[in-house]
Amino acid sequence: MVNSSQFPYFILTAYLDMGYLKYLYFVIVLLLYILIVFANALLIVTICMKRSLHEPMYVFLCSLLVNELYGSAGLFPFLLLQITSDTHTMSTSMCFLQIYCLYTYASVEFCNLAVMSYDRYLAICCPLHYKARMTSNKVALLIAVIWLYSFIKFLITLCLNLRLTLCGNVIDRLFCSNYHVVKLACSDTTVNNIYGLFATVLTVLVPLIPILFSYTKILRVCLVGSKETRQKAKAISTCTPHLASLINFTFGCCFEILQSRFNTTSVPRMLHIFVSLYFLTIKPLFNPVIYGLRLYTIRQMCRNVLVCKK
Repeated sequence: MVNSSQFPYFILTAYLDMGYLKYLYFVIVLLLYILIVFANALLIVTICMKRSLHEPMYVFLCSLLVNELYGSAGLFPFLLLQITSDTHTMSTSMCFLQIYCLYTYASVEFCNLAVMSYDRYLAICCPLHYKARMTSNKVALLIAVIWLYSFIKFLITLCLNLRLTLCGNVIDRLFCSNYHVVKLACSDTTVNNIYGLFATVLTVLVPLIPILFSYTKILRVCLVGSKETRQKAKAISTCTPHLASLINFTFGCCFEILQSRFNTTSVPRMLHIFVSLYFLTIKPLFNPVIYGLRLYTIRQMCRNVLVCKK
């Protein structure tokens, strides 16, 4: 048995023998990454430059878009290197770094969506008290708590994994996965499993409670057929991109968990690869597109930034 720190690298076996097609796939993935960076950066710059967008909803959106760039940076550079490589190996330190990036990205994403749902609840259900409850200091505090909570929570998981003794270094994935690394352990993983279950409950329940609470209250407002409700239609329409983003993220998480925990050997290889990458490639592109298309203010401001209008 060898301690995980003594393994110089992990072997990723999910890559197909692509031959010269690997250069075509490299270009496709590179263009996708450039598109993701451009789309998210455009909205971030637009929100930062335009004072009219310095509102809680847009500040939370900016945090969400920064997280998309962070998560993409944890996957795409490594993925591009692996596509052109013939060995498909990743150093142990880079593997654990990628695991930390991707899992904190997922946690920040879910928590950020939860805070955004609470913001929509205040704007729609408590419009008279909205500015008093959602101050700039409270917005900054919520964003700081989201990121610190996610980073500290998974730092404990990473420390527990680093102490494991591993009996192998072969991972049947396109990228490093915490679950698959722990499966390689031949030392006792009881502490890892207990904390992993506890962290999973925290990751799901902590954001899920404000999401369910917020949309239950919003739904109740929608069902009341009054003039006041109809006047709130514009505010309620801002929930559409948030709901779309939340549903897309939930499906991505479900795909990732199912194909990690269950035997997927009967699933076609290409479908397996697509499902593995869906969570980390479609989501970072989905958010800037859906928010840019659905929110009129964002769409107009982005157009102004692109054509350099004052």
